[in-house]
Amino acid sequence: MIELIPLLSSPVDVEKSFVDLSVPGWAWISLVAFICALLAFDILVVHRDAHDVGIREAAVESSVWVGIGLAFTGVVGFAFGGAAAGEYVSGYLIEKSLSVDNVFVWALIMSHFKIPSKYQHRVLFWGIFGALALRAIFIFAGVALIEKFDWVLYIFGAFLLYTAVKMVAKSEEQKDPTSGRFMRLVQRFVPTSPDFDGQKLFTRRDGVRLATPLFAVLILVEFTDVIFAVDSVPAVLAVSREEFIVFSSNAFAILGLRALYFLLADAHERFRFLKQGLAIILAYVGVKMLIAEFYHLPTWLSLSVIGIVLAVAVGLSLRADPGSPNDHSPTQR
Repeated sequence: MIELIPLLSSPVDVEKSFVDLSVPGWAWISLVAFICALLAFDILVVHRDAHDVGIREAAVESSVWVGIGLAFTGVVGFAFGGAAAGEYVSGYLIEKSLSVDNVFVWALIMSHFKIPSKYQHRVLFWGIFGALALRAIFIFAGVALIEKFDWVLYIFGAFLLYTAVKMVAKSEEQKDPTSGRFMRLVQRFVPTSPDFDGQKLFTRRDGVRLATPLFAVLILVEFTDVIFAVDSVPAVLAVSREEFIVFSSNAFAILGLRALYFLLADAHERFRFLKQGLAIILAYVGVKMLIAEFYHLPTWLSLSVIGIVLAVAVGLSLRADPGSPNDHSPTQR
């Protein structure tokens, strides 16, 4: 046990100022097994039967998921040291904050397709399952690109700055993700029934296997996650270049999105300043990535900026007058 930490850890890369870990295969296997166990417990025990998820249940579950995600900071710190733990929690907070916008897009999709509340968790469960696999591909590809081509840093950084400006410039604009070509292609090539069959993604009608509306929604949820990953993965890569840290921080952040969805989906109008706060965070990590080759902004500063910006954005949103003309009607599920 005494030799465990030296065995797992490797020296900090002084030149790049990011931790450089030698993660054994069993650590990856343990991480994936733990994530799968959490998902299995959630779908087979907590949400085995379809039911409406109330605010109280969503708040409890969201607290549990956040607790698990933050507790993993201790695991990373024990195994790899304080610097690695700092990078993990920075990545976790970035991914968690940027995922809030994803929650509101999901609410729009569910509302458009009139998905009953009691079936929404099952769709989001499989959506999260697919998102984990997609994020893994994005992360390993992103790290490989940065290691082989240093100039990719400037592309990622510039893209994050562009996204931040675009986010503020179009802060009041909500694009409908259900009205694009992608959705029409799904409905064209996948025979779909207009009727639900409980929580099933596929059903049989007159001996013909058809997709239910839940399957179309699942595909759209996965598609929107790919779009959001284009922003969030480069943002997390600005605070860590270690695949284990980036993947685990992403995984634990998105695992709790289902509970966060049921907690916040109807409260978009209450967080009017959150988008501006997220834009500031994206701009910060974009600048951090652009100047990484010349100066490394320390992890404690990144944590401070992220924490302060989120606290101010949420605080201002909650204190804002709910009767302001800027308010929007809540999303209906």
